[in-house]
Amino acid sequence: MRSNLTIQAPAKLNLALSVGPPNAAGMHPIASWMVTVNYHDDLHLTRLSPGTLSRYAILWHKDAKRRSEINWSITKDLAVRAHLALEQHINRNLPVQLKLEKRIPVGGGLGGGSSDAAAMLLAVNDLFELELSLDELASIGATLGSDVPFLVHGGSAVVEGLGDRLTHHPRTSPIHAVLAFPDAACPTGRVYNLFDELSKGSAKLREDAVNRLATSNGSLRPDAPFNDLARAALRAAPTLENSLAEISRLAERPAHITGSGSSLFVVTDDATHAVALAQAIEQQIHLPAVAVQSVG
Repeated sequence: MRSNLTIQAPAKLNLALSVGPPNAAGMHPIASWMVTVNYHDDLHLTRLSPGTLSRYAILWHKDAKRRSEINWSITKDLAVRAHLALEQHINRNLPVQLKLEKRIPVGGGLGGGSSDAAAMLLAVNDLFELELSLDELASIGATLGSDVPFLVHGGSAVVEGLGDRLTHHPRTSPIHAVLAFPDAACPTGRVYNLFDELSKGSAKLREDAVNRLATSNGSLRPDAPFNDLARAALRAAPTLENSLAEISRLAERPAHITGSGSSLFVVTDDATHAVALAQAIEQQIHLPAVAVQSVG
């Protein structure tokens, strides 16, 4: 049994997102094509001796493009909550030392916290040789957030319902894109409330459109991604509209909002194009940006 492990927690990109009207509990069913990308947080874990209290440290990686204050309590961090949930699931203490180095912006619509939780489940399962299946880990993760089950599995998948139904669609070639990180806040709850206000009860879940895009052959057209939450995100953070316009003009193709915002992305032709565009966005628009590709 090894005592140390480093694992990457990848960001997720919503290439298509359709949202239905809220159910009786106020939850919105979704249909979304998600992919994991090679921009990630790093979790460094050490297995501690039995009876030792777990220790956790959360900080920004030196390469982080957009930082904010880490002002939440340790017990509310999703990676820590995932560790505690796993201990409760197997009814056994699993003492670890965690150093979490974050790159993924907080509140950027990229699933950073959920990915940290998924990575923690995977890492502790490996460190302690628990031999829990991915489906078991995903089930534990579902109690922490709707994106966690997808991020336990990673790759390319259509996620439906409340995040509980996954259909994987492996791709033979990666999708290349640029992520840009405006300094804007799009709290998820507020974005969904604005979505309800703007849709006025007329929201329709477009599962077929999401599945068609996810299963289409060939390269992804730059104008193909869509997001039902985009209008609400722009209402929550009006400055995003100018950022979208500037990036679209520079890229000569549409920029899109991922998830509930505020991160933006542009689909590029290849890795070289992505690197060049990311540099241009940073130099000419003065927004942090990074070239990424889908993984898994």
